[in-house]
Amino acid sequence: MKRVLITGSSGMLGCDLSRELRKSYEVFGADILARRSSFVVRSLKADITDAGSVAEVIKKTRSDIVIHAAAWTDVDACELEPKKAYRINSTGTKNVALACKKFGVPLIYISTDFVFSGNKKTPYKESDKPYPLGVYADSKLQGEKAVENILKSYFIVRTSWLYGRCGKNFVDTIIAKAERERSIKVVDDQVGSPTCAKDLSAAIHKLLDRFFTGYGLRVTGYGTYHVSNSGAVSWYDYARTILRITRLKTKVIPISSKELARPAKRPVMSVMDCSKFEKFTGFKMRNWKIALKDYLVNCHCEER
Repeated sequence: MKRVLITGSSGMLGCDLSRELRKSYEVFGADILARRSSFVVRSLKADITDAGSVAEVIKKTRSDIVIHAAAWTDVDACELEPKKAYRINSTGTKNVALACKKFGVPLIYISTDFVFSGNKKTPYKESDKPYPLGVYADSKLQGEKAVENILKSYFIVRTSWLYGRCGKNFVDTIIAKAERERSIKVVDDQVGSPTCAKDLSAAIHKLLDRFFTGYGLRVTGYGTYHVSNSGAVSWYDYARTILRITRLKTKVIPISSKELARPAKRPVMSVMDCSKFEKFTGFKMRNWKIALKDYLVNCHCEER
């Protein structure tokens, strides 16, 4: 079996990736917390901001490919602590890329829809020029540039509005608030594609299968891919859908991003065109509503 190393293996995406990929691959985890997991062969402690630590983990696991899912994704906290954000998301990614280059290992880097400005009226393609609006977005974009500059064998996977069973996310936050408050305020002027970590993990599984079975080390398929659940929705309508499925009666009040006044600016529209990924892998992501209902019914939140 091919060996896959996942950085950030105890994080939201890392947990679902480990669970999904163990079906076909020998999965190793690397995380600053080094939590034990039944889904990986071995969990190793690694700090991506320490270049030597990253290189040692890749050497020990003899990985055939690395999935770099470790990141600091708290958008507002990144805005308030930019040095930490760049150290983790930019320098950390550079360290992973350099280690992959040293051992001749391909890399899959998980990036974000936030690299775009949000001014476009149609879904973003991989060829569209990034224009990050805040520290988090720019630190992830700098990570992309490091991967592109250091490696020839890489995939950059941009995803959006991620949620899952193993970490703090919008879905669980809305449910928790709805259970204790009579009304909640949610912005209605930002549109995107909610993406379930379970579905993204399945998509990355298809990417790995395509790479190992029909692709090999040819360079033609390397590059950037957009991967998210299909469809688009505002945060406001997203919240309303969550409450409708869970049968919670809390009122959702629409407000503007200006009224919310969060530290980091978000793109108004960050829906992405995933046709390139679909063509390359033959895999089409589910509509966000279908994925959301599946999550609510089967992952911690019983349908009310």
